[in-house]
Amino acid sequence: MEYPKQDLSTQGGPAPAQNRFLVLEGGGMRGVFTAGVLDWMLDHKMEFEGCVGVSAGACHACSYLSHQRGRGFHTVADYLKDKHYCGLYSLLTTGDIFGVKMAYDDIPNRLYPFDYKTFDRQMERTRFYVAVTNCETGRAEYPRMGDMHKDIIYVRASSSLPLVSRMVQIGERLYLDGGVADSIPLAFARAQGADRAVVVLTRPLGYRKKASAMGKFYRLRYRRYPALAKALENRWQMYNRQLEELEEAEQRGEVLVIRPEADLGVGRIEKDRLRLAKAYRQGYLAAAAKADELAEYLG
Repeated sequence: MEYPKQDLSTQGGPAPAQNRFLVLEGGGMRGVFTAGVLDWMLDHKMEFEGCVGVSAGACHACSYLSHQRGRGFHTVADYLKDKHYCGLYSLLTTGDIFGVKMAYDDIPNRLYPFDYKTFDRQMERTRFYVAVTNCETGRAEYPRMGDMHKDIIYVRASSSLPLVSRMVQIGERLYLDGGVADSIPLAFARAQGADRAVVVLTRPLGYRKKASAMGKFYRLRYRRYPALAKALENRWQMYNRQLEELEEAEQRGEVLVIRPEADLGVGRIEKDRLRLAKAYRQGYLAAAAKADELAEYLG
């Protein structure tokens, strides 16, 4: 499979009169907050000309763009007790903390069918990109989604957490979690001509990531991929810098941010359904609280 070029902004004809972008960060199962935000947007028929998602953000964007309200939450919370879905059994037997077959085949094709036709129609109106990290270069790439049947591999790559997931081979290249190289791809959205951007975060205002104590382990585990190990070791600095730039842009009124009011209390690998349901509800209410601002900002 030939990997798409990074600059795909010219695909699909001339740029639209409005170019509003939705930017979705990751965060593992904290992403159910994002699912709540996106369900509120579906309830209010809110669409964007562009969307870029990272890791869990990319996963939930798929259900949003297929107009399947509630699917984001249920695909996270309904299979927690299945050892093939997520956990130590899957990690030890497959090399992936999230079972690839179940997450990217059984669920979308049988257990909670994905609406491929609606997604295809939406792709005529929304340019959808997924951030992935190239393991050789340690840099982010942004393939544009088209046919979900074959392009779901990009979502899998974007969601493959370092250390607990296998690298995903696409063509001759290897990829991992997009959040390693670009946790909040606002700059990418702007490079695609975004004139307005709504960013959904899964951490509260003022959060900053601490330096990782895993540096030596990253260098050992990914000794054949030194650029990736360096990106992992420096990720906390990149993420904090992105947060600072985002907060400054928010104060200037250049971007609208939807985030939790406080820590969600949800782990990256969360097994408590009640906590997930609470975080989902918080996302829905956070979007509702921004209703007037969204209407004014997006025009």
